[in-house]
Order: sequence, then structure tokens, then C-alpha cells
Amino acid sequence: MRVHFSVEDWGRLRYAPRPSPLPELHAALLMLGTPHEALLFGRWRARTARALPAAAGPLADLVPGGSAPAFLDVLGETRQEGFAQMRAAPPGLVRSELERVYAGHGGPAPAWVRSLHAGGPEGWRTLAGAQRAAYETVLAPVWGLVQDLHRAEFARHAVALAEGGPAAALTALAPGSAFEGGVWTWPAGSGSGDVRLGGRGLVLLPTFHWRGGPLVQDLPGRPVVLAYPAGPGLPPVPEGGGGREEPLAGVLGPTRAALLRALPAPRTTTELARALGVSAATVSGHTAALRAAGLLTTARTGRSVHHSRTAVAELLLR
Repeated sequence: MRVHFSVEDWGRLRYAPRPSPLPELHAALLMLGTPHEALLFGRWRARTARALPAAAGPLADLVPGGSAPAFLDVLGETRQEGFAQMRAAPPGLVRSELERVYAGHGGPAPAWVRSLHAGGPEGWRTLAGAQRAAYETVLAPVWGLVQDLHRAEFARHAVALAEGGPAAALTALAPGSAFEGGVWTWPAGSGSGDVRLGGRGLVLLPTFHWRGGPLVQDLPGRPVVLAYPAGPGLPPVPEGGGGREEPLAGVLGPTRAALLRALPAPRTTTELARALGVSAATVSGHTAALRAAGLLTTARTGRSVHHSRTAVAELLLR
């Protein structure tokens, strides 16, 4: 895949300051339906598929051949804001995209999809209910963790940008990619084709559920959005929510396992206590034990103490 920059695009290159619920949800649902990384995502897929309510089922009707309609490609800092942007899509775009994904597909489209194609309110109500049901099941339990992961990724990109400039910061997002002559070339296996920004600019959006190639939102008249795989490479799990399926809990204990998982980025003792629902004294006792085992490091900044996972802990969590 090749992303072509013009001079104007350099001034319109930005990093999404916060995660966006609907792209992250769609990335998670894509990961749910693909065989990528079965060893790491297999248990997450089985658990998520069991938990998805029937109300989320209509979302599958939008990808009859595995390709989603482009009008789903929106940002927004909340699910409601993203849906409002989706609802404001030009009717012609909605119709043409539904016709595209159903082209060559045997059998008629479901009634609610036909309503959506006609601009009917019933179709939009069905879509809103399905997205809400999927979000509450898949994303809501881990949304705080996704926000933490995004902040850490944002900080890493800011440092790379300050130290090496825009081209170096871009190539750091995709190991094996290169930037030459105004073209950002991704490595083989990351998709194919040419994305021409044409002065619209580029928004970089990390996603923490998708592990395939970049997901590109390229709609006329809008900045191109490129969602790329980021984070530790594992599906986010609720803080302290490993339960019987959390292998580390049987070795470290549930609180210490949850504490390690709550540290995708450094946190203070108070922040950890709030995340885990325990006292600061309890956190201090657990961090002392984890530090002695080489799984945590602790640094003092002013009055605050920040805890971070070590490389050994990262390997253990994987």
C-alpha cells in the first residue's frame, strides 16, 4: 500500500487526540470474524461471540461478502456523536454503498437493510440498536483501557515526531514501512493499492483490537483516516476481569494479575487503587511484591510515585 502526500498534506497531518468508539468497535467486529492470530485471539473470539446479544445481529447484514459500506467510516469521540455523523451521510452514498456490498450476493437484502437503502427511519433505528448492543458487549467493559492505551500511543508518537520529524514518526508506526519522494510505502501484506491524499490531509488513528493491515477511510471531501494496529498485540480485557479464564490469576493472585494488566502506561498508586477498587495501602503491598519479582519498576516524580511494567512482565502477560 502506498500513501501519496502533497505539500498541503504535511500541514494537515494529525494524530487523533482520543480514541473513537465506532472505528474501534468495527475493528473489533472485523477481528471477531477473521482467523488472524488464533493463538492470542481465539479465547477472546469465543468469549465475545457467546456474549454478543441477538440485538447486535443486524450488523452482520451489512457485510454479506466481507466488505463493509463506506458510510460506516466515521469518527466522533462518543458512540452517539459517531452515529450522528453516520446518520448525516448523503443518501446517495448510503444507497450506492449498500448496492456495492450486495452486488452479486445471492438472495434479497433483509427488510431493515432495504429500509436503510430507502432512507427509512426503521432502518436507521435498527442500525443504532445493533451498534449500541455490540458496543455495550464488546467495547464498554474495556473502554477505559482503550483510552489508556491510546494516551500511551499518542505520547510515543509525539516523542517520535519531536525527535525525528514527520517521516520518521510515520515509519515508526509501521515497522518495515518506508517514506521516500512523498510516498509512504507499507510492507507487503499490509494491503494494496494507492491512497492519494490530494491535499485533504491524513488522520492517524491507532486501533487496539485489529491485528491485520491498515484500515483506510477514504471518502471524497474528507481527510483520509488510517487506522493502524497498535498496543501490546493482545485483545484488551476488563481491568480485574480475567475471572476463571485468566491464567495469571492462578499464579500471581487475581489482584496482582489485574494490577499488571492495568499498567499499559505508567500509573500512580492512587490511580491503580481507583482502577482496581482497592485501597492505596493494598496497592502498595502488591506493587512491592511485584517489584521484588522484577515485574514492576517504580519512579518518584515530586509527590507522586509511578509504577510501570518491566519487559519481563510484558512477556508474562503475552
